[in-house]
Amino acid sequence: MTAPLTSNPGLGGRRAWLVFGLGVAAYGTAVLGRTSLGVAGLTAVEHFNSRASIIATFVVLQLLVYTAMQIPAGVLLDRFGSRTMVTIGLATMGVGQFVMALADSVPVAIVGRMILGAGDAFVFSSVIRLLPSWFPPRRVPIITQLVGLSGQAGQIVSALPFAWLLASRGWRVAFVSISVVALAGAAGTWAVLRDRPPGVPPPPRPTQGARAHVRAAFRHPGTRLGMWTHWTTSFAPMVFGMMWGYPYLTQAEGVPGPTASLLIGLLAVVGAVVGPVLGILVQRHPLRRSNLVLAMVAAGLVPWVSVLLWPGPAPLWLLVLLCAGLAVGGPGSAIGFDFARTFNPAHRLGAANAVVNLGGFTACVIATQLIGLILDAAADDSTYSLADFRLAMAVQIPLYAVGIVGMYRARARARRVLAAQGSIVPPWREALRREWRSRTRSWSRDR
Repeated sequence: MTAPLTSNPGLGGRRAWLVFGLGVAAYGTAVLGRTSLGVAGLTAVEHFNSRASIIATFVVLQLLVYTAMQIPAGVLLDRFGSRTMVTIGLATMGVGQFVMALADSVPVAIVGRMILGAGDAFVFSSVIRLLPSWFPPRRVPIITQLVGLSGQAGQIVSALPFAWLLASRGWRVAFVSISVVALAGAAGTWAVLRDRPPGVPPPPRPTQGARAHVRAAFRHPGTRLGMWTHWTTSFAPMVFGMMWGYPYLTQAEGVPGPTASLLIGLLAVVGAVVGPVLGILVQRHPLRRSNLVLAMVAAGLVPWVSVLLWPGPAPLWLLVLLCAGLAVGGPGSAIGFDFARTFNPAHRLGAANAVVNLGGFTACVIATQLIGLILDAAADDSTYSLADFRLAMAVQIPLYAVGIVGMYRARARARRVLAAQGSIVPPWREALRREWRSRTRSWSRDR
């Protein structure tokens, strides 16, 4: 059905869980750095005496660099392995955060965020690349979701402890602190992390040139299905958590700062609950992964539309529902990497993961910048009304639509590839009928 990854006896032991722990610590640190400006957005407007669209540019340029680096990072990952790439990524992020800590002007801060984005590009795909080497294939979907939980933990740290440190000790101390965390993580990764179990040979290095290598990954409709999955599920939670969620809740909806921090933290809490459940469902129903993705998309899209159409400020219960719905997008986006894993050979997995990762971050860049531009066009200062924010946030709806259409088209092509390999995905009605028959036979035998 798909190109299998190498399976090795003894996978999933203590050493594997140590590697897993280092990987999730690395990714959590990356997300902490990535989302720190979302909490510090309004503080940054005052710190740099600037406008919202300029501060949004910090995030946009960071994400542009992150997105532009995905393909080079994927190619380098396939050649040099996860240990080297995670170490370089965290060290670079630490340098970027230190530049942010010392920045007193917009140009310097922009350089810091761009350095941060370059380092961030190496981390997640490198951690995901480790999993098939250390765990049995059937357990990889669940382990992938557990890695995603580490990102949620990083977001909790940025929404609560980092926000407290920023408010109590100031800009410089807060950003130096997360710089130190990233540099310490880089040192620990280099000292302890390994790409594969002892005695296991590395996968063959790509024989094609970099361009042909990436093109081969992108051309497979399964990879593109993963890319559109990542686009549709992850961009809205990233926009909310990284930049515009806190300002929207406090300025537009009138939510007190501590409550807004808790609501943003809810993205991590709900994601922690949903992720393992989703991993189990993907493991048990691999041919229904795209349907699970569409359910995750609806969980975020429907509350957003409800909030945007609500007459006056949205009630707290609806804002809780919005944050909970957005939260499932993080675990949902991990399914995109599962598509990449099962549709690509091991030596192409880094490039395929990079293509998948392009999806959500491309949409996030577009949405983040458009929101800032619309807010600046709607008001002359940094005070924005509920109507201003709702108009700006509405730009996410067309991006949802683009992702959903892309998913349906890529899924149809991927299923044709599976059919040519002899694996037919039955309609829902037929699948449910088979499940019912199977359960009936089992019940009859038990009696």
